[in-house]
Formats: sequence, structure tokens, C-alpha cells
Amino acid sequence: MGRDNRKGRRIVDGLLLLDKPTGITSNAALQRVKRLFNARKAGHTGSLDPLASGLLPICLGQATKLSAFLLDAEKTYVVTARFGARTDTADADGTVVEQSDITAVSDTQLREALASFRGEIEQVPPMYSALKHGGRRLYELARAGQEVGREPRRVVIHELEIESFDPTSPVLRVRCSKGTYVRTLVEDLARACGTLGHVAALRRTGVGPFTADQLVTLDMIEAASAAGQASLDALLRPIDEAIADWPAVELGAHEAFYLRQGHAVTGAGGGLTGRVRLYGEGHRFLGVGEALGDGRVAPRRLLVNVGGSAG
Repeated sequence: MGRDNRKGRRIVDGLLLLDKPTGITSNAALQRVKRLFNARKAGHTGSLDPLASGLLPICLGQATKLSAFLLDAEKTYVVTARFGARTDTADADGTVVEQSDITAVSDTQLREALASFRGEIEQVPPMYSALKHGGRRLYELARAGQEVGREPRRVVIHELEIESFDPTSPVLRVRCSKGTYVRTLVEDLARACGTLGHVAALRRTGVGPFTADQLVTLDMIEAASAAGQASLDALLRPIDEAIADWPAVELGAHEAFYLRQGHAVTGAGGGLTGRVRLYGEGHRFLGVGEALGDGRVAPRRLLVNVGGSAG
């Protein structure tokens, strides 16, 4: 890790798998982490609402170059639904705007409804979302009392199962594609059961290759900060773990040199096609490339002076 003398902040490269607590925004959590690490550059990959907790990958330094790939990754959630009422935000942080006489569903009703939402479905994004309409965020319009039309979006629900059944507040596990709104899913699910609903609690337990058993809390980061820079940096994970499920291509010194000049190199891609992880001598992670299918590999997103680990 180096130091950026122009701004008095450190040059820190690595991934932090933050366990975001409830009650704060994702950006507030990001800024706190950035301050504790005294990091020059940081970004998160996929906001969690203040009500939600769980896995918020934070990219420090050159890890931000891979943030788009985590944004595109599948997400896994554990969500508690509450039947019988709809809120303006579709979660428990909002104001109840409509109630139903039906506040409970049977196990059979719920299972039948769940089956209809698995696979590719269409969702209408909620008004309380960060999508833009006419240059303004939808949530800004919603707070001003405005509602505008939204085009439905196609998303994929890979898994939708009952984690713990309760007739009024079931706990569900959802594994879904990017762009899925779990709040909308719960509202639509409630309607399919003949009632209204909203999200009572939400926790993200997976993003791409990362799972909840790898999380670091803000308290852990505070303690590491007090212990010193080495303790902080020990919390970071290697940048290339963000794309650990991609094929890896090892390059020799000659190939790596020309790749860094922006050239496709031959004899490296084998029979691969599509995105690959690139490594130089000593298994040094170089960045993202594309195997062209003819034995060549082209550079797509390269890092600078980063080894095969967060250190």
C-alpha cells in the first residue's frame, strides 16, 4: 500500500466485504470505510436500502475497475415479508397507504404463488428507487408526491424458497439477477396471494462469488484501525476474487508486455472465448481480458502495479 501525497490519503487496493448495518445508507457506510482506511479511492457495488443489512462489497483503489462486474452479478437475499398492508416505499420504513382484510396466507397459497415468480419475470420498478425519469431520481419525484409511469423490466428469479413459514410474516430466500427489486417482488407476491404486502426486513447474503460468512463489520474495521494500518489491510481480499469464477489465462513476460501496450497476444487463449482473468509472471493479477476464440487474448480492463493479492 502506498501514499498519495497530493491528498494525504493512502493508495489502497483491495476488496472489503462489508456487513452493512440497518439504519444507514450504503453511501454513508462507504464514506465511513473510506475514512477509516484513509483511502484515496473507494466505491460500493450495488446499494442497499437503509432498512437492509448484509453484504455490501466495497472496492478500494484499483478494485473499482472491477466494480461493474459485481454490479452485474447475481444477488442472494433473505427477506421477511409482512402481509396485510402496503406502504409507500414498499418496506417497513414507509407509511402505510393501503390495508387489506386478509393478513394471513396458507402454506399452500404461498408455495403456489412462489412457483409463478420463478424464472424470467417482468417487474415495474418502484417509485422509491434511484432510476431516473426526466433527469431526476424516481425517489425525488416520489418524495414530492409525484408518480410517473415506469416501463416494466425483465429480471430472472433463479431461486425463491420459503426459509421459515409464518402465515403473516414468512421468511423467504431469493437468488436473482441484477436489477431485481425485492420490495416489488414481495408486493407482487402478496397480490398473487390475494392480499397486500411489504418488506419487513431484508438481508443480502450473497453477491456473485461472495457469501455472508466472509463479512467484516464496521466494529471490526474500527478495531483494526485502532490497531494500525497492517491490521486494517489484513481485512482486505484480493481484487481478482471478484471474478473468481471466470477462466484464468497465464501470460509470460513477453506476452504481458505487449498486452500492457494494448495489443492482443497470441497463443494465450487456447480454445477460450469471452471474458477471462489475466495473470503475469508469479501469478500477478493483470486485469480483465477477452479471449477471441482464435488463440488470441485482448486487454479489456488492466490494473497497474497490483499483485495477486490485496497486499
